Amino acid sequence: MALVIGLLIPLLGTMLGAAFVFLMKDGMSPRLQKSLLGFASGVMVAASVWSLLIPAMEMEAESGAWSVFPAAVGFLLGIGFLLLIDELTPHLHIGTDKPEGPRSHLSRTAMLALAVTIHNLPEGMAVGVVFAGAENGAAGLSVAGALAVSIGIAIQNVPEGAIISMPMRAAGNSKWRSFVIGSLSGVVEPVGGLAVVLLASLMIPVLPYMLAFAAGAMFYVVVEELIPEASEGEHSNLSTIGFAIGFVLMMVLDVVMG
Repeated sequence: MALVIGLLIPLLGTMLGAAFVFLMKDGMSPRLQKSLLGFASGVMVAASVWSLLIPAMEMEAESGAWSVFPAAVGFLLGIGFLLLIDELTPHLHIGTDKPEGPRSHLSRTAMLALAVTIHNLPEGMAVGVVFAGAENGAAGLSVAGALAVSIGIAIQNVPEGAIISMPMRAAGNSKWRSFVIGSLSGVVEPVGGLAVVLLASLMIPVLPYMLAFAAGAMFYVVVEELIPEASEGEHSNLSTIGFAIGFVLMMVLDVVMG
């Protein structure tokens, strides 16, 4: 039951954020969007370090100095995997008009959805792999700690859902259409998380690599997408404040609940 709840919590966070489209008459202000992007970045970085990389090294503590090897390899593989997907998938980032990836005839909505899927995939992987480690008694991981990761990702998904649905509403889509698309952007998380849980249960020896892989994938999203968007133009100081708040919140959640 804890696993099911943990996998669904992030999706609920996305849906809650997407519902902002019913509460706000105008589009999201640049100040609020910068703050939320920074907050999301802080949560993802803290979750990657405290909930993924550190447990990956703790699981290999008996290896001494070599305990860092699985974390380093998995992290680089996660970066490389997201880089490959980014290069092979036509997608459009929020707030830009220039598509990335190979040429395609997909609509703007479809390419935006693909960009969000790329973004959310590592978050679902992170939740899934932490629960898999906790369920299998891995050192440094517990069900409570896994729930902390799930809650942290859900909190991060609230602004993310709003950042997706609000611009779509401003572009002329109906409130319900904007809400549905914003909500669907989070579906990949429980699906990806469940897939990782099923895979990890069969591949316990490589669990440290999988933890670090998820961390690398999340870092890629932060460095490639969130931070550049948060730092461009005015009000970048608000994104810095948001980052600090998100980082500390996720760190506290992990320590207190882990």
